[in-house]
Amino acid sequence: MGGSPKNSLVFAYYVTGHGFGHATRAVEVVRNLIQSGHHVHVVSGAPEYVFTTAIQSPRLFIRKVLLDSGAVQADALTVDRLASLEKYIETAVVPRASILATEVEWLKSIKADLVVSDVVPVACRAAADAGIHSVCVTNFSWDFIYAEYVMAAGYTNRPIIWQIAEDYSRCEFLIRLPGYCPMPAFRDVVDVPLVVRRLHKSRAEVRKELGIGDDKKVLLYNFGGQLSGWNLKEDYLPSGWICLVCGASEDQELPGNFLKLPKDVYTPDVVAASDCMLGKIGYGTVSEALAYGVPFIFVRRDYFNEEPFLRHMLEHFQCGVEMIRRDLLTGHWAPYLERAITLKPCYNGGINGAEVAANILQDTASGKSHASCKPSGSRRLRDAIVLGYQLQRVPGKDIAIPEWYAVAQNELSFRSASPNDKSSPAISCTKEIEDFEILHGDHHGLSDTISFLKGLAELRALADPVNHNTHQSRESLAAAALFNWEDEIFVARAPGRLDVMGGIADYSGSLVLQMPIREACHVAIQRNHPSKQKLWKHAQARQQKEAPTPVIQIVSLGSELGNRGPTFDMDLSGLIDSGKPISYEKARKYFSQDPSQKWAAYVAGTILVLMTELGVRFEDSISILVSSGVPEGKGVSSSAAVEVASMSAVAAAHGLTIAPRDLALLCQKVENHVVGAPCGVMDQMASACGEANKLLAMVCQPAEVLGLVEIPPHIRFWGIDSGIRHSVGGADYGSVRVGAFMGRKIVKSTASAQISCLLENNSSQQVNGNTSDEREKDGNNLLETEACLDYLCNLSPHRYEASYVDKLPEYLQGQEFLNKYVNHEDSVTVIDKKHTYAVRAPTRHPIYENFRVKAFKGLLSAAPSDDQLSSLGEIMYQCHYSYSHCGLGSDGTDRLVELVQRLQHSKSAKSEMGTLFGAKITGGGSGGTVCVIGRNLLRSSEQIFEIQQRYKAATGFLPFIFEGSSPGAGKFGYLKIRLRSRSQ
Repeated sequence: MGGSPKNSLVFAYYVTGHGFGHATRAVEVVRNLIQSGHHVHVVSGAPEYVFTTAIQSPRLFIRKVLLDSGAVQADALTVDRLASLEKYIETAVVPRASILATEVEWLKSIKADLVVSDVVPVACRAAADAGIHSVCVTNFSWDFIYAEYVMAAGYTNRPIIWQIAEDYSRCEFLIRLPGYCPMPAFRDVVDVPLVVRRLHKSRAEVRKELGIGDDKKVLLYNFGGQLSGWNLKEDYLPSGWICLVCGASEDQELPGNFLKLPKDVYTPDVVAASDCMLGKIGYGTVSEALAYGVPFIFVRRDYFNEEPFLRHMLEHFQCGVEMIRRDLLTGHWAPYLERAITLKPCYNGGINGAEVAANILQDTASGKSHASCKPSGSRRLRDAIVLGYQLQRVPGKDIAIPEWYAVAQNELSFRSASPNDKSSPAISCTKEIEDFEILHGDHHGLSDTISFLKGLAELRALADPVNHNTHQSRESLAAAALFNWEDEIFVARAPGRLDVMGGIADYSGSLVLQMPIREACHVAIQRNHPSKQKLWKHAQARQQKEAPTPVIQIVSLGSELGNRGPTFDMDLSGLIDSGKPISYEKARKYFSQDPSQKWAAYVAGTILVLMTELGVRFEDSISILVSSGVPEGKGVSSSAAVEVASMSAVAAAHGLTIAPRDLALLCQKVENHVVGAPCGVMDQMASACGEANKLLAMVCQPAEVLGLVEIPPHIRFWGIDSGIRHSVGGADYGSVRVGAFMGRKIVKSTASAQISCLLENNSSQQVNGNTSDEREKDGNNLLETEACLDYLCNLSPHRYEASYVDKLPEYLQGQEFLNKYVNHEDSVTVIDKKHTYAVRAPTRHPIYENFRVKAFKGLLSAAPSDDQLSSLGEIMYQCHYSYSHCGLGSDGTDRLVELVQRLQHSKSAKSEMGTLFGAKITGGGSGGTVCVIGRNLLRSSEQIFEIQQRYKAATGFLPFIFEGSSPGAGKFGYLKIRLRSRSQ
């Protein structure tokens, strides 16, 4: 930084209490400010020595105060989402008023010229209240991180996100560090280079002090001081390696080839002196690995949304190798170390971000503006910020994604094509199959299937070492090495679905109407004798050379656009215990132990279910490639598409004939029992049994298909994504389901009590010589039916209103219910004794929804008229507001429905005889997609586009539009393909 300014400025620098990484990077910026003659007051919960050991100056003032709590970690790799929110509420929400009053008074007392925040939300608000400008310096913001946690905790916690975003919006601008996440709360952005701690010693000096010769390879084991009792063993390292361990406790004993580092060791020097580093991803570790060209072997953390962006930057510059958690804990390190030392890190960007940031802060405090004059628009996203994490994964996104992040998406563009995609050029039949010979089945002219086959051909070409490209994504390289390309491969396809009517009433036995959408999941599978299967190196390390065992290997394309591991592998024997399939409970725990690989439960779970339910024996190794074009978290059954496509492919490869309905029921077991999500069966049924441009009519008791309902030619359905992530595993959906089953139990109990009362009255009448008449007998029969009520939807609305509505409480605590009724008779949910559940609204919804769906189905076959369309639309609106009464609404979906209503009732719509007539939230609710009904006209599509643009203007998020339909897995069948020989 340049020479001292004429006037010394006063900076208040707030640093988040999450870990040391923020403090260590803040130190560099603070050091530059102090070198320029300024006074800096650091406000942080981090230990004082982090700052004072790096900066010895009378102009540095430390005020130890904890104003936020970050993410609560059980250990180095495990984030507790609920505990994180609870801690933040305790630390920053409950005492908010007193915090603001204290900080405003303090800022005025030190006469601060500028407030800097990394990245404490309330600091920005306190600065604004004190009349002082503020600037944030960070690569992520807490509204973005907590967005994922809110989905687990329930919608009642969403105000936390709004408040954090509102606080951030008070700052002047954001100094954005490389590896950044989407941060729409900030009005303006200034980008700077990496902020990296300087080196104090050379590589040679560090090695000499540690007594390590040049002939040794050095691994730095760096998990942020959170070893959590992990045992380190000598055989974890190959011969000739030494491991330097950061954060080991004083009493922890280490093997001879592991060296314990002092607690006050200066980590950047040790990083630069190492041949590679093993640890978790954080800004500090990533920036130092890139700056000093040290390959970084990383293990994913669960539920920390900052990680994907840093990871992609790390891998883009050829500096990262991912280790799966299982291999970290079991000591299978050698394959990863061998891979790491072959990397040639190529980061060539600046590492003077601290100096640049300090100059900007100095200028801003002096009155110079670094913010642009452009209007900010609606960068805060309001509703969509809850699921901002999804924005980078949606085609048509409207946020800034850096080059090093976009690369992965561009390389995987082949996977996102949709059938009937108008942007896809026409492909001749000969070109469609020029790479593969189709031995069985038909691609049905679906452009996404043709695109998938072309993608397989590209992977086949990538498998040739001559064609290796340094910029290929890791998942593409893993997929290229997955198959024996000369052997047969089986391909299955299953679409997502648009919930036209029925939704969450499926688990209560309702009639539902579902339309398979054109977006689908493809699964390619190959079975091989264990001796012939191509294995990844870390999987080879587990094999016994003399007797190779069957292995399941899975690659999920598109994982680079999310926060899940792209590969999964396990020995097939892991699904067997004492000659029998392992229990579903044991499988659920196995797949849940590493959240970054939990997705594999949807795929490998199909194998376990086939073993358990049908007694299928699998003796060959299985290689599976999953490529889904069904967007996740949109409420269009992305998980069901993966399950149905996976099981269809496994069945085809093993010669199993399973009817589509039976396959759907088996897939529901995967989701309910292996994954642990309490969904009904309609999603899997629609994906397996649906047909293009028809509604699947099904009574979910449990899965009685009534048939396919033709969509009248004058009617069309669209889906509009709200941008708010939906999850059937979320707290809201599960709580509503529990409430509905509580209600059913109360109805049954009430009916039984009324029967007992009638029997007592009849006995008294008989003693007095009176007999019951036919009406009383009919009443008894009705009550007996209701006392044995198997599905709520078998209770008619008029009986509900006549006999039960007043018996149902609005809310009921779990413990109180269990004390009175023992259980709620639902095998896929568990009552939380301390939780208070809504009961009346979740009970009422499926009873009336079943009636609405029946009316909707009947109206579809009525004569075309405005009354028909208006009635269909009104039914959808009623369904939507019933969801909200259950607590499953969201601001985003409400806004979309409101936009449909505005256009429906506008003057132009009335003059044009109307085009859009109704809309409703879909699936499990709490966000996701809105289904819209309208005339099948060009003008209707134009209005859907208008809604899309209005929603973007209001929220900053451009919704994805679901339009069109495609066949279900049963109708598609399967493909058996083989690579064409070069002579053909």
